[in-house]
Amino acid sequence: MAGLPGTGKTTLARELANRTAGRVLSKDEIRRALFPADEIEFTSRQDDFCLQVMLETAMYLVRQNPQRFLFLDGRTFSRRYQIENVINAAASLHQPWRILECVCSEQTAKRRIEEQAGTGEHPAGNRDWRLYLRVKERFEAITLPKVVIDTGQAQGKSLERALDALR
Repeated sequence: MAGLPGTGKTTLARELANRTAGRVLSKDEIRRALFPADEIEFTSRQDDFCLQVMLETAMYLVRQNPQRFLFLDGRTFSRRYQIENVINAAASLHQPWRILECVCSEQTAKRRIEEQAGTGEHPAGNRDWRLYLRVKERFEAITLPKVVIDTGQAQGKSLERALDALR
């Protein structure tokens, strides 16, 4: 799952996992499980470490059940090396991969970010509008094959487009 903060990656990943009997692996949840609150750093170094743990977990799960869909969530995949790490892991297991890039209008992303900040429902404590703008500024266009999903449209349409991409 790729895309800027607030574009619906987590919501779509959860729906896809429900529909496919798959599993969502979340970098943000892994970080919370590994580090006490006072040791959480929202740095690239810690993000990369948590992604590596997520990939090791994914590899373990694929070895147990190669048919299961795994949805990697919690990372924007705004840098090419981040995507390459995932593709290399998939290749080492001879597994297919798909990039689902979630997009929506800035107004929609901002509303979602602000709503979730108000409820505290999102596990990433640094997720705010400033983060969105910083990530957007340095986002490297994804040039590999991908399916772009506009999560600003009806949820059913987004879900069907994503399911079609997995077929």
